[in-house]
Amino acid sequence: MEIDFNEYKLSSELRGHEDDVRGICVCGNAGIATSSRDRTVRLWSLEGQKYVASRILLGHTSFVGPLAWISPNEEFPEGGVVSGGMDTLVLVWDLRTGEKVQTLKGHQLQVTSVALDGGDIVSASVDCTLRRWRNGQPTESWEAHKAAIQAVIKLPSGELVTGSSDTTLKLWRGSKCTHTFVGHTDTVRGLAVMSDLGILSASHDSSIRLWALSGEVLMEMVGHTSIVYSVDSHVSGLIVSGSEDCSAKIWKDGVCVQTIEHPGCVWDAKFLDNGDIVTGCSDGVIRIWTVHQDRLADSLELESYASQLSQYKRSRKRVGGLKLDDLPGLEALQVPGTSDGQTKVVREGDNGVAYAWNLREQKWDKIGEVVDGPDDNLRRPVLDGIEYDYVFDVDIGDGEPIRKLPYNRSDNPYATADKWLLKENLPLSYRQQIVEFILQNSGQKDFTLDSSFRDPFTGSSAYIPGATSSVSAAVSAKPIFKHIPKKGVLVFDAAQFDGILKKITEFNNALLSDSENKNLSLTELEFSRLGAIIKVLKDTSHYHSSKLADVDIALLLKLLNSWPLAMIFPVIDILRMTVLHPDGATVLLKHVEAENGVLSEIIKKVTTNPAIPANVLTSIRAVTNLFKNSCFYNWLQKHRSEILDAFSSCYSSPNKNLQLSYSTLILNYAVLLIEKKDQEGQSQVLSAALVIVEEENLEVDSKFRVLVAIGSLMLDGLVRKIALDLDVEDIAKAAKASKDAKIAEVGADIELLTKQS
Repeated sequence: MEIDFNEYKLSSELRGHEDDVRGICVCGNAGIATSSRDRTVRLWSLEGQKYVASRILLGHTSFVGPLAWISPNEEFPEGGVVSGGMDTLVLVWDLRTGEKVQTLKGHQLQVTSVALDGGDIVSASVDCTLRRWRNGQPTESWEAHKAAIQAVIKLPSGELVTGSSDTTLKLWRGSKCTHTFVGHTDTVRGLAVMSDLGILSASHDSSIRLWALSGEVLMEMVGHTSIVYSVDSHVSGLIVSGSEDCSAKIWKDGVCVQTIEHPGCVWDAKFLDNGDIVTGCSDGVIRIWTVHQDRLADSLELESYASQLSQYKRSRKRVGGLKLDDLPGLEALQVPGTSDGQTKVVREGDNGVAYAWNLREQKWDKIGEVVDGPDDNLRRPVLDGIEYDYVFDVDIGDGEPIRKLPYNRSDNPYATADKWLLKENLPLSYRQQIVEFILQNSGQKDFTLDSSFRDPFTGSSAYIPGATSSVSAAVSAKPIFKHIPKKGVLVFDAAQFDGILKKITEFNNALLSDSENKNLSLTELEFSRLGAIIKVLKDTSHYHSSKLADVDIALLLKLLNSWPLAMIFPVIDILRMTVLHPDGATVLLKHVEAENGVLSEIIKKVTTNPAIPANVLTSIRAVTNLFKNSCFYNWLQKHRSEILDAFSSCYSSPNKNLQLSYSTLILNYAVLLIEKKDQEGQSQVLSAALVIVEEENLEVDSKFRVLVAIGSLMLDGLVRKIALDLDVEDIAKAAKASKDAKIAEVGADIELLTKQS
């Protein structure tokens, strides 16, 4: 399918910020507002076809991130801007005067996002709270997530949506959470509304997702190779995203139609109403991109940008493990060699070229271009598109997200610590622990301290490794894994309720016309009851307040026990969705406890040969969904063996849906048993997973989930030694060699685990 698309090209560059541009806000006809690490908010007004600097808003004492636009009103005749900063403040600015008119204090940690809700301001923070402000005063505050909140937006319906480091999105009606969106595997960093479709989310897991308000994933966009910081949509249907991989990507119908390379990390990207795109980059420059010929930059500007990009790429390029810029130029070949065959690598343009000394002819013979081999690239971690000797995970505690600390052994650890603390906007008092951390984890125990060193920011002398530290921040190093450990469980939450009810009606009519089984058919009241149950299950946004009665669950169990085996799969499907309803799960558990063995009997009934595939599929998915509610954890743990045995033939089934369902059951059991520290259970699940992964015809998603289960059990569980004894290394190597990217990645994760002491 060809996608009709005009390529975006540079329109203009807006220069003025002295550090990373962190946020962009389109301010109606007033122009564009941008925020930066340089502690300023700047306004850019449109003059003719170009934007020019018009105001600098000074007031934050640390870097500024999120921005929101206040449309002109009586209080702000020319509009206003709301800004949030690392300094924990939310500031309100009057654009007519450029003055700060409100200072909103209350958050304990960095403000990560701001949104307008009518006349109210809603702010989100790393302190896990949402706060609502009205006329400069706080009106309410609540803990919205158990981890840092990274984004909040308001939907046209009036509801709020938040994204968090806990990997979830939450939908809020007032301060009540009506739905939690689970699917991302890492921090949800950015959110946007996709008109008439749903919610867009950008994540540290390198993906963008489009969600329906029901929680269904409508689209997943994969293409970035690092953290995706921002996402935005246009009425045309285009989507733009900004990433740490130094690019903005344009998406149409879920397909990446253009990648716009930048000379640095792209922190934010927004559409203008006319379809142009604004990007904010770590080089301090705001860039506007257009598809319209009359708004293109002139040839000199285009050449200048191409040169910036080339220079930036060259500064990142490595040749044989060395930075290209560190190589000598061609003038080095004027110096004769000292022995026959001596080699020298020099820089020629954007490449490194090797030469060998020809002693007989007294000249340098060209060998060829030098490139890093695949093994070099595997060994060297990459951050922000740049390779380093080390990229450490740093946990600074206090509920803060994990930070990435890059380091090369040739760098001064003190300078690295200073630069990193400033970049991350962390207190310089952490400096001595960061230096010690770098030295310990890079094996530089014999590093010689320069006693003349002075901190350029505080004037203090350098920290001496081994000296007493007064800083209590917890700093720890962790290997970097792409897909493990798995946190949270997976469920099957999509249902065609109309089809389910239609099938039950069909079966019920068949029973009514069968004189021998007429007594098994539903009464009018029972049929009405089923319709009422489905209505409750459809309305996911009211799961927090809707109820299911004892008679509802009793009716489902009655049908499962009395109807002919070939007719019960649509009833199991209703049960599958019922266990996702909080009250439905609780009521079912009461019946399970009162009627000892009722669920076990149903599982045995549907899996006994000759089993009907539709019954097996719906029942394994129903059992998998039980993991959604903690009230069933003990039951699932107690009946682990019989459940795994009952469904064990699913992985070798030619039915891909059965394979995926069984793999998901295995993965959920791994997550549960790790939490319960159940070593015996973990061993059983590990053994089952290792058997499944050897299946030749296993579908890719099924294999991926099983491998994630194996990796999670090895990392967080108690069975790493058992896995090694069961030749998990061979499984990791085979997975790593897969042509499927995610299989190869999780294979690399497991291989890394096998090499740890």
